[in-house]
Formats: sequence, C-alpha cells, structure tokens
Amino acid sequence: MSKTKEVKAKEPLFHIVARDVMHPGASFGIRVAAFVVALLLSALFVWVTVKVDLITFLKTMFRGAFGMDKVFEAEGFENAWTALLSSYMWATLKAAAKLLIIAVALGPAFKMRFWNVGAEGQVIIGAMAAAFVMYHYSTMPGPLLLLVMLVVSILAGGIWGLIPAFFKTKLNTNETLFTLMMNYIAMKIADYFYNLWRGAKSALGMINQTSRAGWLRSLWSGKDAAWFRNEDLWFMIIVLVFTVLMFFYLKSTKQGYEIAVVGESHNTARYAGISVTKVMLRTMAISGAICGICGFLLVSSQSHTINSAMAGGFGFTAIIVAWLSKFNSFTMIGTSVLIVALQNGSMLMANTYSDRGFSPSAADVIVAIMLLMVIGCEFFIKYRVMFKHSAKEAKA
Repeated sequence: MSKTKEVKAKEPLFHIVARDVMHPGASFGIRVAAFVVALLLSALFVWVTVKVDLITFLKTMFRGAFGMDKVFEAEGFENAWTALLSSYMWATLKAAAKLLIIAVALGPAFKMRFWNVGAEGQVIIGAMAAAFVMYHYSTMPGPLLLLVMLVVSILAGGIWGLIPAFFKTKLNTNETLFTLMMNYIAMKIADYFYNLWRGAKSALGMINQTSRAGWLRSLWSGKDAAWFRNEDLWFMIIVLVFTVLMFFYLKSTKQGYEIAVVGESHNTARYAGISVTKVMLRTMAISGAICGICGFLLVSSQSHTINSAMAGGFGFTAIIVAWLSKFNSFTMIGTSVLIVALQNGSMLMANTYSDRGFSPSAADVIVAIMLLMVIGCEFFIKYRVMFKHSAKEAKA
C-alpha cells in the first residue's frame, strides 16, 4: 500500500497588499523621492555616455527648460519682452499650454472611466476643420472667419469624440481600440487635404500668409510686437481659462457629480436615476470639443497650417498628465510644465553634447527614466510589499 506524500504549499517570498488611504504628506514625499532618484539615475546615464558630471547635467537641464539669461540682461520692458519670446522659458510654457488643454479635455472622460486615447485624432480633426474654413473662406471678415473656424472645430472634435461613445453605449465596443484607430483616420484625412492644397509645391506652408486671414493676430492692427497682441500669450490665457472652468465643472456641477458616479459604478449610477448612456455621450462630446478647440488654437495662433503631425504626440503624453494629476485640472498645470521642462531640458543636453555622441534618442532616455520613476511611484502609494517576516508580524 503506497502512501501519498502531502506536499505543503510554499509560502511566497512577499505579498502585495493594498494600502489604506495614505496621508497626503507621505504620498507627496514618495513622489519627491521618486523624482530625486530619477534625476540621479538620469545623471548616471549621462555620465556613463558622455562623462558629464551631475552639476553640469542639472544646470543644462534647468537652462533648457527655464533659461531666461537674455531677459535679465535686457534694458526696458519692450526689450525684455522680446527676449522672453525667444527664451527657453517661453518655449516651455507654449508647449505646456498645448499639453495642458489636451489633458484638461481628457480629464472628464478618464474620470468617467472611459479610456479615451483618441485625443491626438480629435485635435487633428478640429484643426483640419478650422484649416478648411480658413483656406476656402478667407474673404470673410476677420472676426467672423475666426468665429466660424472656432464653431466648426468644436463640432468636428465633438463629433469625433461622440462616435466611439455611441458605439460603446450601443454595442459595448472597446473604447481604447476604437479611439486609437480613429487617430489614424484623422491623420489620413489631414494628409489628404495637405497634399491637395499644396499641389505641385514641396510643402503647403502657412495658409493665407499674405492676408493673414484666419490668424488670431488679424484681430489687431498696428505693431505686431506689442506684448498684448502676442498670439502665444492669448493661447496660454485661453488654456488657463478652460483649466479653471473644467475644475469647477468637475467639482461643483451636477454633471461633474454624474461623471464621478458613472466612473465609480454604472449600476450605482442607474440606481441613482442617472442615465449612463446620456452621461457617456455628453462627456465624450465635451472631451472631443475641447480637443477641437485646441486644434483651432494651433491653426489660428501657432502653426497657421495643417499636417498630420501637428498634435506632436501630445495627445498620448496628455494621458500621463491627466492620470498623474488624478484628473485635477489645477494639478495638471504643474504636471504639464514638469513634463515639457524635462523634454526641453534633455533636448538642450542633446544639442550641447551632440559632438560627444549624445543624440536626441539619448535625450528621450532621460525623459523615459523620469516618467518611469514618477509613474512607478504611484504603485507604492496605492500598495505596499510585505515580505514573509513582515506578514507574520502583521498577523501576530
């Protein structure tokens, strides 16, 4: 008679346990520590590749992100303003504003747990609609032309956001794949019109470059260099207005409350008398419409043209911004500036030390290290790792 040998299950080396709600000070400390570690790892990478020491690395990164050397040296307001427009700081703020408005657009959709990764396409389709009106109706009065461009951008972006939401509510399609694929459709539409409009030319260039019809600066006359007529400045102001409005929309309105409830549980929302379908369609229309406004601003105040790459990948980077900021619009401001500052600082590293072999690809490694550490630290805020002895002590 054979005896069966009982095999005792081996206890794992560690367990991953969900934390209770962490104190804000502790979570902030973890994020700061992650950022410091990321800086040190990035500095180590730079030292290994091009033998640049830590202090030089930090100085170059800071200068590339926030350098305003000529601004402080300028005499008089006009000279200082002109120097600011060509400074690294201004370039960072411009790019951060673009990233911020896309993150603000994604905030309500993500809070509703609708994974909209189609912001890139929604921005492009909004820009395409504005450029179409700008190109074909340039003889309209300036203010009316800009108004029509804005309206069609809002409609185009809103409809582009509604399409995946409609199929999600009716057929329960996967919104991540649906919105992702729609990005490529928008890009190809932009490519079609770009090639159509450029004709035999090697590049389309700026639309209405002579008349400036449809350009935001066409609303003003006189000296273009006046600080209050600067298109980029108005771009930033408009983005900040939308940021404030979105904060109060999500925090203080009935629709914001409905978004939060739908995000927590569809069943709970239905029990409370909230139409999940209505909230989903409305929220995605708003998300797409704000992306469309971003497209309008890019065409009317920054690029004055159209191409399939004009969103610059910010539609995907904005996902990180929205997620790290916990869908808080005000927090998105700092997160957007930080991410763009890292990108611009690392690019100055590439430009400064290109003769030593430090390429733009190496600069991307710095940004990747930073984002990996900052995003990864969120795991330790939500969970803790308990090893064998810790688990036994906790049970005791």
